[in-house]
Amino acid sequence: MSTNADFDLFRTSEDHEALREAVRAVAEDKIAPFAAVVDEEARYPQEAHDALVASDFFAPHVPEEYDGVGADALATCIVIEEVARVDASASLIPAVNKLGSLPLILAASDDVKARYLPPLAKGETTFSYGLSEREAGSDTASMKCRARQDGDGWVLSGQKSWITNAGVSEYYTVLAVTDPDGPRGGNVTAFVVEKSDPGFTFGAKERKLGIKGSPTRELIFDNVRIPGDRVVGEVGDGLKIALRTLDHTRVTIGAQAVGIAQGALDQAVAYIKDRKQFGTRIADFQGIQFMLADMAMELEAARQMVYVAAAKSERGDKDLTFFGAAAKCYASDVAMKITTDAVQLLGGAGYTSDFPLERMMRDAKITQIYEGTNQVQRLVMARHVLK
Repeated sequence: MSTNADFDLFRTSEDHEALREAVRAVAEDKIAPFAAVVDEEARYPQEAHDALVASDFFAPHVPEEYDGVGADALATCIVIEEVARVDASASLIPAVNKLGSLPLILAASDDVKARYLPPLAKGETTFSYGLSEREAGSDTASMKCRARQDGDGWVLSGQKSWITNAGVSEYYTVLAVTDPDGPRGGNVTAFVVEKSDPGFTFGAKERKLGIKGSPTRELIFDNVRIPGDRVVGEVGDGLKIALRTLDHTRVTIGAQAVGIAQGALDQAVAYIKDRKQFGTRIADFQGIQFMLADMAMELEAARQMVYVAAAKSERGDKDLTFFGAAAKCYASDVAMKITTDAVQLLGGAGYTSDFPLERMMRDAKITQIYEGTNQVQRLVMARHVLK
């Protein structure tokens, strides 16, 4: 027979809920007031950056031994979710800090960790991730970026595309082919590249549908010399490290999607409770209530999937690959549906920039695309089921 203690397994802890309240207060007070203008001007959300640094929510995943706060995977997801509730662009700061630095946490030497993680934990820099290329998006093993050995170091040439917070970050984890004749998937190595490295430059900022506050640019490597002590993990293990990283960080994209969807639902509920047509609140119409019920139901299902995947990420469960893909895929599909329905509930008002819903709808779209398109996520899940 079940006991009350059994049900505690399905609750977030008091510490996690206290964290949620703290992040929500920072987000509403320090981030939300700037979200619209950040989107309109397509500028980096510096106010959010500063607020996240001041509150230790900037890179909460960094372990305590490297001057971080050592937040677990669920706590990091809650930070990202609550920031995304008011501004998806700003939520990419803690999300991409984890994406960029997790290869180091998973595989780097103690020396590399000690060099690069403390400055991130202190908020001295963001940390970006260079995997995708123009012709190597979903098919990452087809990358053309090269690193050739030269004495004790490496010389990096080529480019990376769609890199979040490029130009802002001081540090970049970059994947490059180190053995062109080696086995596909076993010939790639991860390196830390510093913004100041000679020959390392950036392309123009991409003009995007959403997340306009997060700069997206190409990384360009023109014979960039990398010291040998900047290799992350073993030579040739880069792609394995990259895929392990994505298993964990796809969960954070699910959290971002949940946050966007929650923000949209909050806005829609507030509007329909106030808006009247035919002499009554539109919230009292059954058709509207059915829409609202589906939105809330799907949002909670997505949230639970993300939290379960976060718990698996923290434990390093063997089925994380499936659950990370499922959480990211389902939550992002739900975010797109909920933001679209929220715009519909506001009618013409929802289509204007006087309300944040059109921004949330635009921002939600990218969650179905980056860190692996949802078509790729379905392939990942299917392979797991067929094993």
